Amino acid sequence: MSKFAKKKSGELPAVSTASLPDIVFMLLFFFMTVTVMKNSDVKVENVLPNASEIKKLEKKDRVITIYVGAPTREFQKVFGTESKIQLNDKFADASDVGDYILMERAKKPQELQNVLTTSLKVDKNANMGLIADIKQELRKVNALKVNYTTYEGDAFNNLK
Repeated sequence: MSKFAKKKSGELPAVSTASLPDIVFMLLFFFMTVTVMKNSDVKVENVLPNASEIKKLEKKDRVITIYVGAPTREFQKVFGTESKIQLNDKFADASDVGDYILMERAKKPQELQNVLTTSLKVDKNANMGLIADIKQELRKVNALKVNYTTYEGDAFNNLK
C-alpha cells in the first residue's frame, strides 16, 4: 500500500458565502456616500435657448445655479405668469440674489470660494430686464463669473 491516497474525484469544493453579506454592505455604504442627491425641484418653465459655441462646466461643485422663467402651471395661480427667479426651492426677487450668492459661497470650502461660477438657467422667453437686474446684483457681491446654460444647436432657432 502507498502512503498517499489518490483523489477519487475531480469535484471542486463548494464556494463559501460567509463573506457575501460583508461585501454587499460594503458596496451599499460606498454608494450611499458617493451618491449626490438632487438639490432642488425646478418650479419655473425652463426651455433653454440654443447656442452654437458652448463649453461644458467640468466641476459641478463650483457652480451656483439660478433659475429664471415663468412659474409652472401649479404655481401660476399664486405667482402669475410673469418670469420669476427661483433660488433653491423658493421664488425670490432680484434684490435677494446677492444675499443668496453670499450664503451659497459661505457653504463652500475656503479654497473653492474664489472660483465659483454662477450659472443662469434662463427660459428663452424670459424678460431681459429681469436678467439685467440679476447681473447687477451679482456685480454688487463680486460674483463676476457668470455662465448661461443652453442647449447645443443653431442660435437662429431662438428667433422663432
